[in-house]
Amino acid sequence: MDLRIFTEPQQGASYDTLLTVAKATEDLGFDAFFRSDHYLRMGNSDGLPGPTDAWITLAGLARETKRIRLGTLMTAGTFRLPGVLAIQVAQVDQMSGGRVELGLGAGWFEEEHKAYGIPFPKEKFARLEEQLAIVTGLWGTEAGAEFSYEGRHYQLEKSPALPKPAQAKVPVLIGGHGATRTPRLAAQYADEFNMPFASLEDSERQFGRVRAAAEAAGRKGADLVYSNALVVCVGKDDAEVARRAAAIGREVHELKANGLAGSPAEVVDKLGRYAAIGSSRAYLQILDLADLDHLELISAQVQSQLD
Repeated sequence: MDLRIFTEPQQGASYDTLLTVAKATEDLGFDAFFRSDHYLRMGNSDGLPGPTDAWITLAGLARETKRIRLGTLMTAGTFRLPGVLAIQVAQVDQMSGGRVELGLGAGWFEEEHKAYGIPFPKEKFARLEEQLAIVTGLWGTEAGAEFSYEGRHYQLEKSPALPKPAQAKVPVLIGGHGATRTPRLAAQYADEFNMPFASLEDSERQFGRVRAAAEAAGRKGADLVYSNALVVCVGKDDAEVARRAAAIGREVHELKANGLAGSPAEVVDKLGRYAAIGSSRAYLQILDLADLDHLELISAQVQSQLD
C-alpha cells in the first residue's frame, strides 16, 4: 500500500512549515505530499498565521522537491473557474516535471466562502461535472486544435487549450460518500477514487458502487485506484499515542475507532484490513505539522512493513 502525507494547512501553517513537511515526506520515502484546499480554520484552532493557497503552495513545492507526487484533496470547485484551474494545474505540473495530481470536489464549507467573499452557488455538483469536462477537455485537446464548450454554467469559445501539462495524463481524483452521482462522475472522469474518513464497511460499500458504475460506463472496475484518507496518530507506546492525540485535541479511543491510531503494529494491521477491501493507497492526515518525529516513526515502523 502506498502511503501519502496529507496536510490541513487552514488549521495554521506557513509555507515554510509546509515546505519542511514536504521535504521530510520526500526524505522519508513517502509517495506524495497532498494538502487540503480551504481558506478558513475549522474547530478551535486559531488558524495562525492564516491560510495559504493550495496551488500557490504546490507551485513552490514543485520547484523545491524532486520525487514526490503533489496534489490536492480536494480542490474546491467553487474557488476557481475551470479554464483558469486547467492553466494553473498544467503550469504546476510543468514546474514539477510531471508530478501533479488533481483532486477536484464541489466545495462544501459555506462559512469560508462568506469569510472571503467567494460565491457559494446552490448547484455545486452540476458545476463540478462541467468543470471536470472542461479541465480534462482542455488538456486532452490536440496542440493546434481548439476547444469549445457550451454548458449551463460555463461556456468556452475557441480556446487554444494551452498550456499542456508535462504528463500525458494528469491523474484526476474524485471522492466522497454520495451513493449515485459521485460514483457515476468517478466512472466518467477519475483515475482514482478516494473515500475520506470512512469505516471499512462504508469504504467497501462505496468502492463497490464505483466499480459497478465504471463497468456500466464501459470501463473495468480495476482501472481506478481506490484509496482512503484517514487521520493518523502513531506512538511507540501508549503514552506517546496519548501525547500525540492530546496535541491535536482528540481522544485515543476515538482515533482508533475512526482512523489509524495506536502502535505501529496496530496501524499496520488496520491498513491491512483496508487493503483487503481493495484500497491500495492511504492518505495519512497529519494534524500536528511540527511533529516530524511522528513522520519518522511512521516511515521506519509502518511504511517499512508495507513494502
